[in-house]
Amino acid sequence: MSEAPVVDDQTIAGKIPSSKVYEDDYVLAILDINPVSEGHTQVLPKYHAQTIATLPDEYLSAIGPVLKKVAIATEVKDYNIVQNNGAIAYQYVNHVHFHVVPKPNEREGLCMTDIEKMWPMKTNTAREVLDQVATRMREKLEG
Repeated sequence: MSEAPVVDDQTIAGKIPSSKVYEDDYVLAILDINPVSEGHTQVLPKYHAQTIATLPDEYLSAIGPVLKKVAIATEVKDYNIVQNNGAIAYQYVNHVHFHVVPKPNEREGLCMTDIEKMWPMKTNTAREVLDQVATRMREKLEG
């Protein structure tokens, strides 16, 4: 990820032109400048946080309903909502954001043609292993 001035921060501040779809006190939704389908929208919190883990809850709470509204506004039945955290998870902009990507047909939108590579499932994971992970995560959530 680049440490240069963050494009999303500059867009939120109005220093970079954008095609605004929605705005309120917490959220800005703009059309992606390199869309993979018509209506491809970035939904940005108006708070600078690099990842979702550092985003205050009030901004995160405000984003969910906007994602839904934007998805409905695309008037496309099938769509993806994508959010990446960290460089190895394909986050290229140093500001948490979500993509609403309409999938109007097989050629447009996200193309996950090699699903085994893109979603490398660990099949037949032992129940004991799953339970250990669930317990560890619950302890973090409760603690």
